[in-house]
Amino acid sequence: MSAKSNQTACIKVPKKQGEKVIALANKLGILDKSLAILRDENNLCMPIVRQLQETEVSFLREQIPNIEFTANSFVKKKQTPETLFQALQGELPPNLLSSIPQAFDIIGDIVIIEIPPELEPHQTLIGDAILKTHKNVKTVLAKAGDINGAYRIRNYTFVAGERTTRTVHKEFGCQFYVDIAKAYFSPRLSHEHNRIASLVQSGEAVVDLFSGVGPFSVLIARKNPNVRVYAVDLNPDAVELLKVNVKVNRVENRVIPMLADAREIVKTKLKSTCDRAIMNLPETAIDFVDAACDVLKQEGGVVHFYGFVRSPESIDNLKRRFTDLVEKNGRKVGKFLYAKSIRETAPFESQVVLDAKIL
Repeated sequence: MSAKSNQTACIKVPKKQGEKVIALANKLGILDKSLAILRDENNLCMPIVRQLQETEVSFLREQIPNIEFTANSFVKKKQTPETLFQALQGELPPNLLSSIPQAFDIIGDIVIIEIPPELEPHQTLIGDAILKTHKNVKTVLAKAGDINGAYRIRNYTFVAGERTTRTVHKEFGCQFYVDIAKAYFSPRLSHEHNRIASLVQSGEAVVDLFSGVGPFSVLIARKNPNVRVYAVDLNPDAVELLKVNVKVNRVENRVIPMLADAREIVKTKLKSTCDRAIMNLPETAIDFVDAACDVLKQEGGVVHFYGFVRSPESIDNLKRRFTDLVEKNGRKVGKFLYAKSIRETAPFESQVVLDAKIL
């Protein structure tokens, strides 16, 4: 088999056998993936990277008797950069390449990126590069301030793609309708959502004191058909999205959305009703330890407490503060079942989870 001048050696087969031939060519390591496969009405021509040995030709003829070995002219595939850094090489001044963010959050089809000041004049270029390197992304937004307020909302700057803050995020078989401009949501807590859901036992009553759009509550209910989850949040927009997520994920008979202040709803409706309490409000959850103590049944239960640890404070310091507050509310920590830093949130700051058995 020989290739004509300016042509590339290739394999020609009927279309219906294309999938089989591609698998065989990949097995032999001969398919030239830098060139686009040619197609006509009946056949495929697949470029190969080298002349084939007689044993390879025989092997392919045995598998596909009507295979042809020929040559043709092929077009190079348009190469898609694999990383954001690669996409921006040659586009940004060399002195700015080191400032390109190494990571960003993806919520559904929205990317949320933190753009350093020196790159702000180039943010549209960066956004377009993200869209090129992440085909499932439709919108790029930049953080425009810290999370703040009782509803834990952040402002965003539109960078590229579709102008929206609404999306559908998939996690462990659940769908979550999210509007990041109106309700807090973090994809970085997906492991925690799943870990807690895996700990809940059949027959338990669980309260999610700061539920947001329901990532803890809905996943717990999906994994456990015999539970009751009280999903509480103060943010009306979050609760409306929570109601949608409860319905979409078919857990209406297990999750009870409640628009309320956590402390007030515990006092008026949920006192001594639950086996387990989730406290994912890391900035101020420490101020609601009384509500967690009150909501647990008299025989006790488990609290999953999330807080921030800032250097020089340690996890042990946070354990002591939590223990002291539990004791001030007439209960005690039997033991800490789990204590771990789960993610860095700022220089010298991390989010920590404490799983505490409360007596």
